[in-house]
Amino acid sequence: MEKHDLLHEFPEYQEKIHELKVSDAHFRKLFDEYHETEHQIHRINMGSEVANDNFLHELKSKLLFLKDELYAHLNK
Repeated sequence: MEKHDLLHEFPEYQEKIHELKVSDAHFRKLFDEYHETEHQIHRINMGSEVANDNFLHELKSKLLFLKDELYAHLNK
């Protein structure tokens, strides 16, 4: 199962991700929420956690929204 953590999604921003996690509380909150959601989706896909299709779709939509928000912060 492919991982979608931010360092895999945006390897070119690794240094900036670290800087923003330390210096920007809002970025850190989005980052933590992204990773929590990504891990939950991964657990569902691996069968470790059970969820219906609607809930999984909502989680994936949330993940994309958070990814867009984080990307916007990385490009400021």
